[in-house]
Amino acid sequence: MAQSATLSFKWHDRFRHLAGLDQYFAMARGKDGIPALEMTKWFDTNYHYLVPEIAADAKPEANFADFLATVQRSQALLGERAVPIILSPVTLLRLSRLEGDLATHLENLLPLYRDLLDQLKAVGITEVQVHEPILVTSNAADLREAIAATYSQLAQIGVPIQLVTYFDDLGATYPWVMELPVAGISLDFTRGRNLALLQQHGFPSDKQLGVGIVDARNIWKIRPDSVLSTLETIQSITPNIRLHPSSSLQFVPYDATRETKLPEPLRNVLSFAQQKLDEIAILAQTLAGNDPSVRQACAKHSQLALVQTQWQTFEQFSPADKGVQTALKNLTINDFQRSLSYSLRLDKQLTLPVLPTTTIGSFPQTSEVRQLRVKYKRGELSEAEYQAAIDAQIAECIKLQEDIGIDVLVHGEFERTDMVEYFGQQLSGFAFTENGWVQSYGSRYVRPPIIYGDVVRPQPMTVREFQVAQALTEKPVKGMLTGPITILNWSFPRADLSRQEQAFQIALALREEVVDLEAAGAQVIQVDEPALREGLPLKLERWNEYLSWAVDAFRLATAIAQPHTQVHTHMCYCEFGDIIKDIERLDADVISIENSRSNNRTLQEVTKAGYSQQIGNGVYDIHSPVVPTTEQLAQQLQTGIMNLPLRQIWVNPDCGLKTRRWEEVIPSLKNMVEAAKIIREEANATKE
Repeated sequence: MAQSATLSFKWHDRFRHLAGLDQYFAMARGKDGIPALEMTKWFDTNYHYLVPEIAADAKPEANFADFLATVQRSQALLGERAVPIILSPVTLLRLSRLEGDLATHLENLLPLYRDLLDQLKAVGITEVQVHEPILVTSNAADLREAIAATYSQLAQIGVPIQLVTYFDDLGATYPWVMELPVAGISLDFTRGRNLALLQQHGFPSDKQLGVGIVDARNIWKIRPDSVLSTLETIQSITPNIRLHPSSSLQFVPYDATRETKLPEPLRNVLSFAQQKLDEIAILAQTLAGNDPSVRQACAKHSQLALVQTQWQTFEQFSPADKGVQTALKNLTINDFQRSLSYSLRLDKQLTLPVLPTTTIGSFPQTSEVRQLRVKYKRGELSEAEYQAAIDAQIAECIKLQEDIGIDVLVHGEFERTDMVEYFGQQLSGFAFTENGWVQSYGSRYVRPPIIYGDVVRPQPMTVREFQVAQALTEKPVKGMLTGPITILNWSFPRADLSRQEQAFQIALALREEVVDLEAAGAQVIQVDEPALREGLPLKLERWNEYLSWAVDAFRLATAIAQPHTQVHTHMCYCEFGDIIKDIERLDADVISIENSRSNNRTLQEVTKAGYSQQIGNGVYDIHSPVVPTTEQLAQQLQTGIMNLPLRQIWVNPDCGLKTRRWEEVIPSLKNMVEAAKIIREEANATKE
């Protein structure tokens, strides 16, 4: 039973004059010129959270009434099986933006957590899960004192605690985590080295081991031989175990049996949340049978034997593509680098005014646009009628941008449901669900594609819409692509092939698209990689390996571009400072960044690192309905100029405009262009 308790802090000054729902919505969306809280990814998942800001003088208060009411409703249904889930105060604080030191804030929080456990004990709760995912990160060793103090105090209440970790292994923290005064410790055995750590250090006999054996981050059924072999090894070390998914099931869709339109061989090897719970039950039953070997266990349990057969059938359904395999084997170093360096190709590219203006790519997806897709899918519109309607939207979007005075235009992406789904639908090796929704942030849900086979581009994917847009204007229109790492990280990848090889396959398909866009007249091609950083391993020592092949995948997709073609990329809602050299190695001519929610911290990190290529300073937050004033945008640009030379700066919103309404977009873009003009005039006056 997952439920969060409410803790109130003294928030940053900009929210202090607000209260109740006004404060909540201001933190999430911004209000009257007040920037919203920064939003970032939850560890290495695609779920976003708002980063709490806790003032140095914060005096937290707690209101557990709703939480306790939920607990009691769960008890009425489940009895003793109702187990409340609480995020540890240490993980909470480590993932917040703190003024002052963590130890002081922890000292203030722990009495509230103790009080919560007291109240849970009073209503008859017999176990509490305390989630501590921060323990699997590289800096967890620095938290030993805080962790020890936390569990020492919480253990005094007398409610048995199951300490839960996930997403990776405990690493060097393993020995001292085993000493904490908790009833059980849950580990993820689908990622990282927890099995090796268990074999090396053993497990305390007075604790129960929670075995995260079914991967809660992918959508594939278990491979019985592999999983049962792992469980045999674990049982030989400690027999006191319980089985569970590797983490929360919020990262996978609900029920694979609803996907009746997928090919049967593929559907039969899918496992969504409901199926993963079934797998846990089947594995528990199998272990309870005390079979002496994995082979006998599989043969004895008819459902496990069926799964093995289903995998064999699927492998025949999706064989390797010889053309893709040959192309990967024949890659050379020249396939990963532009023909000229940035400094040499710069003068061959577009001539634009100082502080050129553009947008990230998408424009509002209104109900009218969404209805076009629905009607086309239902067969109520022919392909020609659908394309004509999309072309009309493109024409309106181009005229709007020209009227506003934007320098480099986009076609608006009205034909795209999602920046990953759209490309996956046109590439072989991808499958799509009807009901496979997972939460991204707030009320926003996405349906990640499933990569099940080798990736091939049968035909051009974006050229027609680009040509329609470019024919309507003399100004340059950007070709718009989603990068290989973002397509990979925002899809459910194959389990039988390395992520690197899958990324390179996608890159080869995008490479072909770059060639076709250039042939169609594109002078600017944007290849977005907002998910580059979120794919970073949680262990710092594994970063270099990931970044090496991730950057190479982007370069493989874009290096074929001619020197006169300006390659853009876009990244948002992530910290750049610690990977800036890798971002530089992407060798994009222009990178646009989120900067408004991070209070210019992202821009400062880029500047401090000496980044020499062009940067689109995300001057306003598109996730907020607030229309920024010209003065606010001019001030944001002034901040940019204080950090970077004028020649390096582009002007753009911080992300795509798909989720906004036209009545917000139009005045915001007008103010953005006007702010750029003001700063240009000031710069020219300074030169004179």
